[in-house]
Amino acid sequence: MPIKNRFADLHDDITAWRRDMHQHPEILFETHRTSALVAEKLREFGCDEVVEGIGRTGVVGVIKGRANGSGRVIGLRADMDALPIPEQTGVAYASKIEGAMHACGHDGHTAMLLGAAQYLAETRNFDGTAVVIFQPAEEGGGGGREMCEDGMMERWGINEVYGMHNWPGRPVGEFAIRPGAFFAATDLLDIEFEGRGGHAAKPQETIDTTLMASHAVTALQSIVSRNADPIDRVVVSITSFETSSNAFNVIPQKVKIMGTVRTMSAEMRDLAETRVNEVCNGIAATFGGVVRVDYQRNYPVMVNHDDQTAFAADVARTVSGQCEEAPLVMGGEDFAFMLEERPGAYILIGNGDTAMVHHPEYDFNDAAIPAGCSWWAEIVEQRMPIAS
Repeated sequence: MPIKNRFADLHDDITAWRRDMHQHPEILFETHRTSALVAEKLREFGCDEVVEGIGRTGVVGVIKGRANGSGRVIGLRADMDALPIPEQTGVAYASKIEGAMHACGHDGHTAMLLGAAQYLAETRNFDGTAVVIFQPAEEGGGGGREMCEDGMMERWGINEVYGMHNWPGRPVGEFAIRPGAFFAATDLLDIEFEGRGGHAAKPQETIDTTLMASHAVTALQSIVSRNADPIDRVVVSITSFETSSNAFNVIPQKVKIMGTVRTMSAEMRDLAETRVNEVCNGIAATFGGVVRVDYQRNYPVMVNHDDQTAFAADVARTVSGQCEEAPLVMGGEDFAFMLEERPGAYILIGNGDTAMVHHPEYDFNDAAIPAGCSWWAEIVEQRMPIAS
């Protein structure tokens, strides 16, 4: 079945919801306005249960099918939070919140899942239960983890869970997916070197932290070039270098560097953490200083389950006619926490020729709405069909 006609009828409404959310972006768990809007809409649609406050500010809606002989429960998840980026799109519905914008399309994800929820609540043409999940704090806050830790999967007996993300550069409304490891584990580095500060004219009386940290920035890349299996993937990026003084003639007492490590396997993640500690401690010892390494394990590798991935791809083909194999993505995605709790799959939907996500000129493409809504609705109807 192609794109559902009902979503053509609802397109203007869903677009209006999306643009309203776009004008009022909210960061991390502070999705109070968005969460309230979502809950209000779900109640208007006639959902059987609407619960707020899951994972702090998350919202869950329950829609029961016309039958429940299967006993199956399918979860559909969308993220709601925005990014701390000043918007530069110039659109009429641009962000009204200074320094914040929907630069990743979560406004579109939320609007599309609301559209699917309205259709499912109207038709209930399935045998089982659909649970729509609206998550805060995907952008670094671990909202997916918090919703799982609140017992969401057990409370509603969710058997499988599915997610979607828009993808600039792909044709509008066309899909891509891959089984297995898909998005990378994303860990955080916070490293502080301490030596002996002093006058720049007398370096022999100091223990130079700038020199130590500079060596570390270079040496940490040896994890990628000399420790990692070239077939496995790891990215080490140092993104911040800050000294405890900013004078021309002072060797600083402390230097702090920050960054991120991206890996695609548990083994490589363990190796990277071990080597970061060994490299930094070795450099500090060599130069006579000390180092504090805070290696923070953040989002795990997001792993699509084989059976659910094949099913999600088949559904995508019924909606748009094709579904290509997606490339590996070294970005992180906290839907990984939900896929650790339940089998499921995560798919990409084309956003057309737009700026990449996290760019100040990015905007979600409303033309993708009918295909996205149809995919979510078809996931429910095809996975839990009414017996003929």
